[in-house]
Amino acid sequence: MATGGSIEEVGIDGRNFPVAADADSNRKLGGWNNEHSPNGNGTGRLLKTREGWMLDGLALAIDDLREDQEFLQDVADSNDYVTISITYASGATYQGQGQITGDMQSSSATTTAPLTLSGPGRLTKQ
Repeated sequence: MATGGSIEEVGIDGRNFPVAADADSNRKLGGWNNEHSPNGNGTGRLLKTREGWMLDGLALAIDDLREDQEFLQDVADSNDYVTISITYASGATYQGQGQITGDMQSSSATTTAPLTLSGPGRLTKQ
């Protein structure tokens, strides 16, 4: 039986962040994107394009006293990929090397930051 629900936590470069319970994220494992391209004689070709992984729709809890936003901005400012892990309600944990992508803003009303994470290769189940 498949189990869905809230993401329990996201780890970014060794620091764990709770995720808003109502956040509905989308996970892309990475790997290959396939496209069929037809030939004039009715045959076809398979075109494979390598893609990285991505996780969006996150709403990380931000604690100003822990300087969470500053930590995340430091990660985003760095030139390296960092270890990222995601633990789901099912108990499954996925991990990969990645980085914060896109804009990162923190909401003062909800004390959350919507975040997109992505990286090369594939997310792997731990």
